[in-house]
Amino acid sequence: MNDPEKTDGTMSIQEIYVTKMSGEKVPFDEKRLRNSLKRSNAEPEIIDEVIEKIKSKLYDLIPTREIYRLAFALLRRKSGSSASRYKLKRAILELGPSGFPFEKYISELLKFRDYKTQVGQIVKGHCVSHEIDIIGDKEDRHLIIECKFHSDQRRFCDVKVPLYIHSRFKDVESELKKQKEFQNKTILGGLVTNTRFSGDALQYGQCMGMFMLSWDYPADKSLKSIIDRSGLHPVTSLLTITMDEKNELLKRGIVLCKTLGENPSILKDLQISPSRMEKILLEIEDICTCLSE
Repeated sequence: MNDPEKTDGTMSIQEIYVTKMSGEKVPFDEKRLRNSLKRSNAEPEIIDEVIEKIKSKLYDLIPTREIYRLAFALLRRKSGSSASRYKLKRAILELGPSGFPFEKYISELLKFRDYKTQVGQIVKGHCVSHEIDIIGDKEDRHLIIECKFHSDQRRFCDVKVPLYIHSRFKDVESELKKQKEFQNKTILGGLVTNTRFSGDALQYGQCMGMFMLSWDYPADKSLKSIIDRSGLHPVTSLLTITMDEKNELLKRGIVLCKTLGENPSILKDLQISPSRMEKILLEIEDICTCLSE
């Protein structure tokens, strides 16, 4: 184990740098690692053990993906459901490559927040008609949302994306405002991505009053925070089903672990044996536990 007080010529933890996916080199941050492990809902003693084992394997400029791989493997041996939650970012990447399952998934998260949703609707604008990824509606608010799914977590939304989406939104908004049912509603254009926004994209979206949601924005209501609080994990989080089975579920429009837990017959339709079904349902019960605020 690396010791911060070492005097034998080897590097201390404070001297270790890690290489992010972007190529940026930053100091190893034990607190950041601990926080990510806490999100897995693992027991404190398991988190301590994982951190100590990772620290013993650190070397200068270690890729963050290698730290993730080590943490995931250690968690999986200790607690399957914790490993399932820990792989959330990758599980969302596995909703690709078409992007439609991601749209369906975001629609389900909005339903949890009491929105009535529609996916892939053609809506008439003032100038032209537009295909809208998600429409979310409740008493006082109407959302017009574009989803930008990336299968590579190094990709992000630059300023061109909200510029384009906002122009489409304004065209649709001007038409909606002519209708009586929207007179007393706040109409918002929105952009949701599974990765991140560039600084300019975020600045433009905020300036224009857009609904902006990414993996880590807004800080306390980000995509990862919403999923943790709701327990609405994607089926791709599950470790007890194969990738082929996950893809079949996505083809059928089933994106939530919760849906499988409430409808076990879906697993039977996939020709899954009773013994495997039992393991899958146990994992679903564990993984769908809502984490505290």
